[in-house]
Amino acid sequence: MDKPEIKEMYQKNATMLYRYLCGLTQDAQLAEELTQETFYQAVKGIDRFRGECKVSVWLCQIGKNLWYKELEKRKKRKTVELDDAMPSGEDVEHSCLGNMEKVEIFRLMHNLDDATREVMYLRLAGELRFSEIADILGKTENWARVTYYRGKQRLMKGMKEWRED
Repeated sequence: MDKPEIKEMYQKNATMLYRYLCGLTQDAQLAEELTQETFYQAVKGIDRFRGECKVSVWLCQIGKNLWYKELEKRKKRKTVELDDAMPSGEDVEHSCLGNMEKVEIFRLMHNLDDATREVMYLRLAGELRFSEIADILGKTENWARVTYYRGKQRLMKGMKEWRED
């Protein structure tokens, strides 16, 4: 693969991949690092790309695998790093009040089963089509649609209950 092709691959897929990884990691900085590492690994291993799926699907799979490796590293470390720049009480209160609904949606998504959560992230954060989600997860497009619909229903029910409390 020559430089113009690599540049084109990056330009077409970087934003989508970053959004997908943001959804998985819930950390913009880590998502940026994983996006860059994904493209590095993709260029390094381009000869292994068999063309059985779209490049975007292949990149998401690489990114997801890198995320899983990062999770394994974190489990092994089992240390908690304290941030020196702790926000003030007022900042925390204001931030919490302003983001409570967003936090609740992510909490509800986090409580979904793995397959449903991943479909939701791929669809919402990665903005992928159901056919692409199916390719990434090795399922049918119909399965991806149904799983997304059921996940969305659970989120809507959870948000309704949360608002009533």
